[in-house]
Amino acid sequence: MEKIAIHSSQAPSAIGCYSQGIKFGNIVFLSGQIPLDAATMQMVEGPIEIKIAKVLDNLKTVAEAAGGSLNDLVQVTVYLIDLAHFQAVNNAMAGYFEKPYPARAVIGVASLPKGAEVEIAAVMALS
Repeated sequence: MEKIAIHSSQAPSAIGCYSQGIKFGNIVFLSGQIPLDAATMQMVEGPIEIKIAKVLDNLKTVAEAAGGSLNDLVQVTVYLIDLAHFQAVNNAMAGYFEKPYPARAVIGVASLPKGAEVEIAAVMALS
C-alpha cells in the first residue's frame, strides 16, 4: 500500500515537516490541529469554546479532503494545557459528532505549538 498525503487549502498549512493527513489504505491519520485560521495563519482569539470549535472545523476540513467526515473518526486525541477545559471539549464534541462517538483520550500538557490551549489529532477509517 502507498501513503497518500492529504491537503486542504481550507485548513492551516503545516507549520513543520508533516502532512495535514496521511491516507494508508482505508485509514487516514489526521495531524494535530490547533486553533489557527487558515487564511491568516494566526491563532483565533476568544474563549476556549471558540478555540475548540476552530480546531474541530480544521479537522473537519482535512477529513473531508480525505473523502470522509468527522463521523468517520474512530479515535481522537485531545491535548489541553488546562484540564479544566475538559467539559468544554465534551460540549463541543457533542455538537460536532454523532453517536457512536470516537474513542478518545484527553491529555494535559505543559505547552503546545504557537501557545495554543488545545490541539486535537485523530484517526479516521473510510468505508
